[in-house]
Amino acid sequence: MFSGIPTLVFFVILILGGAVSFGVYQMNNVLGIALGIVSFLLAILISTAVRVAAQWEKGLVFRLGKFLDVKGPGLFFIIPVVDNVVIVDTRVLTLDIPKQQVITKDNVPVSINGVVYYRVIKTEDAIIKVQNYNYAMSQYALAALRDVVGTMTLDQLLSEREQIGKEIEAIVEKESQNWGLEVTTIKIQDIDMPEELKKMMSRQASAEREKRATITKAEGDKLAAFNLAAAAETMAKSTGAMQLRTLQTIDGLGPSPSNTVILAVPIDILEAFRAFIKK
Repeated sequence: MFSGIPTLVFFVILILGGAVSFGVYQMNNVLGIALGIVSFLLAILISTAVRVAAQWEKGLVFRLGKFLDVKGPGLFFIIPVVDNVVIVDTRVLTLDIPKQQVITKDNVPVSINGVVYYRVIKTEDAIIKVQNYNYAMSQYALAALRDVVGTMTLDQLLSEREQIGKEIEAIVEKESQNWGLEVTTIKIQDIDMPEELKKMMSRQASAEREKRATITKAEGDKLAAFNLAAAAETMAKSTGAMQLRTLQTIDGLGPSPSNTVILAVPIDILEAFRAFIKK
């Protein structure tokens, strides 16, 4: 993070030194020039000794190449030339796992990518123990993704994305702890399959939906048949049930003049005939 404090310190010292040098220059030219040069060098030296780290940053101080201390956040000082500072971002970082082709357990080629969310918890380990922790995390997550996907079938891959992310996270977390990193979560973003496989899966899904529709219709017809049989049995036990049902059907036709109902044999005669047969 850029800070204007070192620049401000540089100009303040330079102005003060310039004012003193100018006063001395009027009395002694050589001494005034020498004092001006010293003031300029002193301004550079002191301004480079002032460092500022933001709230989310840590500064690792190396003195003559040897790790000394972790500074920040805020204002801190170093010894110019002797000390070197490496600023580390401690916020949650987002790392993209590039799309790659992987062979599943049932020998289906798929292209898959993901994203890793992690942060630095031990800044000294992240800088000292690994050369580039961003690149190391990327490559390790990539390898873990291949290993996990290679042990799953296509159906598992499509239905268990969250579980795949958790398994990859467990593998990466185990190694990244030695690097001073903490994996927050790993998400699978996109799974791309060959077009022929997509068409086959679409036909399979269509056939499955048609199968469910046929089974549902058959079950409905079966239930309707049971209900009709039960209704017929109930009406057969009651003397006037059939007559009432007939009248209800006639009433349901409506008063439209286009509907004409002709009863060739009255219901009463049919009932009397049925009773005579039973005797």
